[in-house]
Amino acid sequence: MTTLSAGLPQATAGRLANSWQLDPYALVLVLALGGLYAWGVARLARRGERWPLARTAAFAGIGLGAIVAATMSGLAVYDHELFWTAAVQNIVLDLIAPLGLALGDPLALALRALPEQRPAARWLRAALSGRLLRLLTFPLVSTVLVLTSELAIYFTPYFPTALRHDPLHELMYLQLLVTGSLFVLPMLTREELLPAWCSHPVRALLVLLDGLVDAVPGIVVMTSGTLIAGGWYASRHQPWDPSPQQDQMIGGGLMLTIAELVGLPFLIAVFAEWVRSERGRTAALDARLDRELTVVGGGAAAGPKPGVLPEPSDGAAAPGTPKAPDAPGPELTRPWWETDPGTVGERFRRGDGR
Repeated sequence: MTTLSAGLPQATAGRLANSWQLDPYALVLVLALGGLYAWGVARLARRGERWPLARTAAFAGIGLGAIVAATMSGLAVYDHELFWTAAVQNIVLDLIAPLGLALGDPLALALRALPEQRPAARWLRAALSGRLLRLLTFPLVSTVLVLTSELAIYFTPYFPTALRHDPLHELMYLQLLVTGSLFVLPMLTREELLPAWCSHPVRALLVLLDGLVDAVPGIVVMTSGTLIAGGWYASRHQPWDPSPQQDQMIGGGLMLTIAELVGLPFLIAVFAEWVRSERGRTAALDARLDRELTVVGGGAAAGPKPGVLPEPSDGAAAPGTPKAPDAPGPELTRPWWETDPGTVGERFRRGDGR
């Protein structure tokens, strides 16, 4: 196992795969998120409810796995020596890890697992409906946050300073993860975090737009004439390393490639949620129609037989007494021609149009 030190060997594919270092802050975050998610799944299981295995696998394998790979694998070992490894590390935290966490839908799991009377459940619902979170997750706002976050890291003293100070570097990791989640999580969760106009077709268009926006940092980094943290990486340059200019071009190209590759599964996930939502609406409509037909059929079966008058009960009203109005029945789904005010509807009601 290779650890972070001066004069690292050449970054081959094998060394990147076999080099690991411990990041205590990232490890605590992964264990906390994984532990809370496992607690929610176990709580549902004790109540006899099942949580989809695919969601658990996405949360743990893609979401938490991406955090571990970005902060503790060879990418983290070499991120102080090669810019392109730092660029890949950052884009993984900004795009891949949020997508994996969102596919696990931790918000829906938390709301189902927490008892409604618990203060934690009330606090979570209040936070999800609060103005601050609604503002931060508003589609255009969250897209701008992701873009400005990445550009601020690379084109201000933020990134060179983070390379020199580990606590700031860890804060940068968290910033990338949070800003990415602000856009992805509301798009895929079953909880309503987005405005009413943001239907699934609109979400698909927003994902396409976000894919274009995500390409901007990679293009800017790749084509910039200014070296990002050039002094830092020049002082650690090894004979087998690419030149700082080539290193930055490789990093920008990988940022662009990964951003565009992530867009496709993100779009597929939005379409899958769209199909699931439409199936749920169809099932609810079918259930409503079944209930209405049951009520209508039950009322017809309980009515008087033809030619037989109902016997008056002891409390029956005397002849001539006005009849009390019937209790309103359930609102039924009626054929269109019964409510259409036009000529075609009138012909259908008379039987001429059938």
